[in-house]
Amino acid sequence: MIKSGFVAIVGRPNVGKSTLLNAILKRKVAIISNKAQTTRNNIQGIYNSNNAQIIFIDTPGIHKPKSGLSKFMNKSAYASMNDVDIILFLLNANQDISTGDLKIIDALKNRSAKKIVVLNKIDLISKEALIKKLTYINENFSDIFEDIIPISALEYNNINTLIDVIVDKLNDGFKYFPDDMVSDHDDKFLTKEVIREKILQLTYDEIPHSVAIDLEKFIFTKDNNLIVSAIIIVEKSSQKGIIIGKNGANLKEVGIRARNELEKIFGCKIYLDLFVKVENNWREKQFQLDELGYTDKDY
Repeated sequence: MIKSGFVAIVGRPNVGKSTLLNAILKRKVAIISNKAQTTRNNIQGIYNSNNAQIIFIDTPGIHKPKSGLSKFMNKSAYASMNDVDIILFLLNANQDISTGDLKIIDALKNRSAKKIVVLNKIDLISKEALIKKLTYINENFSDIFEDIIPISALEYNNINTLIDVIVDKLNDGFKYFPDDMVSDHDDKFLTKEVIREKILQLTYDEIPHSVAIDLEKFIFTKDNNLIVSAIIIVEKSSQKGIIIGKNGANLKEVGIRARNELEKIFGCKIYLDLFVKVENNWREKQFQLDELGYTDKDY
């Protein structure tokens, strides 16, 4: 008999949810960047050990929605809190609890799942500041949260302790997925996300939130190489110019970074072609959101 169950990872943008998921699984299943709202879809990562299988759900950062895409992201994040066994609420150790955090805490009150505060980025504060933060959370929110676990997802600090606490709170069950499966998303999804991650790393201002990726070609050859043709979709001609860059320099760099990472992930030679296309105001057009996989019909 093993312990098994579903665990949602929720919080505001940029608290390290995807970094935590990757740290737990010890491999990349979710993209990360220093840009807010990097994660757009709920991503399931599957942790397997001798005595447990934990299905983690990495969610978009909950924020004030400003577009149809933003509304989809918030809906999917809040929906993840339903029908799970445990909710991990991530907070930045080096930031005060905000009104946005309080709104999420208020939403958690009526959820039946067990709830744990995960205080991330403890590597950025002193021991005294950490004790003060833990005391404040315990004094004000102990009626909502069963535990407070301080971690650094980036430094892999206290991750094993967090996993042990989660396993202890899960019921006896069965394995939902095979042992060799680490995510419910397929190779095409991961490929699109890696390309988008490299754009996030190389662009600023409004560009990251205006970009989507669509695959035209995704073919494994007979000699086990992978041919990928991807369209980078933006909302404005000016954004297209920024992504392409002078003499195509930016687009070339995106391609190099994406190709290098995808070759590590898939363990084969990648042939990657990137194109940039303008779709005016795509984030507000439901049919385009649906085509790109940002649909809230399940929520």
